[in-house]
Amino acid sequence: MSQFVSEPRTGAASLAAIVVAAGQGLRAGQPVPKQFARWRGKPVVRHSVEALGKAGCRRIVVVIPENADAVARAALAGVAGVQFTSGGATRQESVRLGLEVLAGAAPDLVLIHDAARPLLPSGVIERLLGALDDHPGAIPVLPVVDSLAHVMPGNLMGAPARREDLRRVQTPQAFRFDAILAAHRAWDGPTTAGDDAQVAQADGLEIAFVEGDETLHKLTYAADFAASSPAIRVGTGYDVHALEEGEELWLCGVRVQHTHGLSGHSDADVAIHALVDAMLGAIGAGDIGQHFPPSDPQWKGAASDRFLAHAATLVAEAGYVLGNADVTIICEAPKIGPHREAMRERLAAILGVDIAAVSVKATTTEKLGFTGRREGIAAQAAVSLVRQ
Repeated sequence: MSQFVSEPRTGAASLAAIVVAAGQGLRAGQPVPKQFARWRGKPVVRHSVEALGKAGCRRIVVVIPENADAVARAALAGVAGVQFTSGGATRQESVRLGLEVLAGAAPDLVLIHDAARPLLPSGVIERLLGALDDHPGAIPVLPVVDSLAHVMPGNLMGAPARREDLRRVQTPQAFRFDAILAAHRAWDGPTTAGDDAQVAQADGLEIAFVEGDETLHKLTYAADFAASSPAIRVGTGYDVHALEEGEELWLCGVRVQHTHGLSGHSDADVAIHALVDAMLGAIGAGDIGQHFPPSDPQWKGAASDRFLAHAATLVAEAGYVLGNADVTIICEAPKIGPHREAMRERLAAILGVDIAAVSVKATTTEKLGFTGRREGIAAQAAVSLVRQ
């Protein structure tokens, strides 16, 4: 194998990709194979597939386990240029099957990537494709920083190994398509190959090294998923609506009889709006106005429980569940106490949580300010989210 190559790629060769997602991934402790489990808000496989699409791969073949078509399609719903094929008994066979799918309208170049490496820096792809200007194959590698030793029988330390002579190999690996397809078709090595570079080298191809990236870490164990996001996140929200005659008064999804109601584009449930903003804020998903703009006529008069249910869905997609929600309604009238339990029950039902996780309380401003003059009602909310 040759020295590092880092020149940027030039030219307009056609580019495709194969993402190997045919394993079972049982060590990761997820309810589905790890490549389809959620990580940082989306399925693991989706991260790298989207990155490959942005890098110019117009066709991406995802090699999946037998009978995994439904979960794979759900994981990559809406991603353009994706094809699926079932894998084989070994990684080498799975890659060959993916290459055969592309062979009908063969690209010039192909990237072969492991789905379990979700973060795919664009710089690595550029270095790989640049190396293909002068070599039939290229792989990203990193130096070995720890001391190494051979293992002797009895789990005893043997002779040291020179780390200067070794590299850690990553994916994606890049090849001229015709060359790697021929190498896989000719493979007669061991039952399995560690990676595609071994298959290519066995067929006499020279493989260039390019600099890899630590962010290409492979997700393997349950701890890799647990460490992907904070264990607890918090968010706060605040909202105000004016009181007007002739309007209905909705608070926490409950209609309250009163002389005045809240004015707004939707049903103006100020308490739910504050709670929605708190939940969106906790996952960094903007605010209620971004998701349900008042300029959009479809939300005119809409029940705010729809907004809250949407926020709950986004929280779940981000990998969290509601720990607790605390809502404070600020007004002189009406009295909130008689409705407090109904409000808690309604919010808990919308959010799909136990009522013990929801608090609703009220306060006044001692007749000061717009709430004290009964011109409007304000609400603030705080939430905690717990990683699933």
